[in-house]
Amino acid sequence: MANACFQVVGFITAVVGWFMACVAMAIPQWKIRNLDGSTILTAQEGWEGIWMNCINDSGGLLTCDVYDSLLGLPSDLQAARAFMCLAVALGIFAIVVSCAGMECTKFARQEERMKALLAVTGGAFFILAGMCVLIPISWTAANIVADFYNPLVPLSMKAELGDALFLGWGSTFVLVLGGSILCCSLPADSGKSKRHVKNLSQYHSTALGNRINI
Repeated sequence: MANACFQVVGFITAVVGWFMACVAMAIPQWKIRNLDGSTILTAQEGWEGIWMNCINDSGGLLTCDVYDSLLGLPSDLQAARAFMCLAVALGIFAIVVSCAGMECTKFARQEERMKALLAVTGGAFFILAGMCVLIPISWTAANIVADFYNPLVPLSMKAELGDALFLGWGSTFVLVLGGSILCCSLPADSGKSKRHVKNLSQYHSTALGNRINI
């Protein structure tokens, strides 16, 4: 029972991390730039994501444009698309495998050891999904910091870290935490323990039968 609760905690934690990764992939705040407004009283902020870029002014008007070409994106955002889509796909696969392997589910008639191995496999895929989120997030952040402190980059081209990057780092931590909990839910030698108990009971039954015959 305790191991089942342990698995549920790890599964819920990992699913929360996967949902955070989906949100980080969808929102456009990967790079944030301060733009000159059309008037002195108007301030504009540019958002650059992996799917679109947006302009948000102080008047509350938000205008977004979806990228027309993948090849026109910077290399870090191109890689971010691939890694984030891979992370989401791995998360979906991990959810299915973990559900089939947890003790509280009855998807199939499987041995306890096999179900535990499925839960651990799901946890490993959650950890792998977290690594797929960490790579593009850290790559994008490193480029932003390098350009910010590079004197050769014009001030208008300098960007700041967006909310999606911090959400992605949090997603990585939660995914790895939940996957690690699932990986630690494998019972040690559960099959051997059951066989030992069964053999011990057979031994006592045989000994009791011999005493009765005597």
